[in-house]
Amino acid sequence: MRSLYLVSYDVCHPKRLRRVYVQMCGFGEWVQYSVFLCRLNRMEKIRLLDQIGRLIKHNEDRVMIVNLGPADGRGAECVEFLGQKMELPGDGPVVI
Repeated sequence: MRSLYLVSYDVCHPKRLRRVYVQMCGFGEWVQYSVFLCRLNRMEKIRLLDQIGRLIKHNEDRVMIVNLGPADGRGAECVEFLGQKMELPGDGPVVI
């Protein structure tokens, strides 16, 4: 079962920031600067944690991952936009 995750990061160094952004593009939809929405199953979330964890400096950078719930249920209902609306990520193929 897939859940919808809100992933936000604060990376101090521009080179690491770019690497995290590129890696995150393989896991979800870019929503705003340093914010992604991702539909992930358990193994994909573990892979995300591993890959992003290798890129950041744990004593300088921060990544926040919020489980919004089942992607086809409550998770999709948790996200609201004010201003320009964006479509939430669909169930299409995940490119990692």
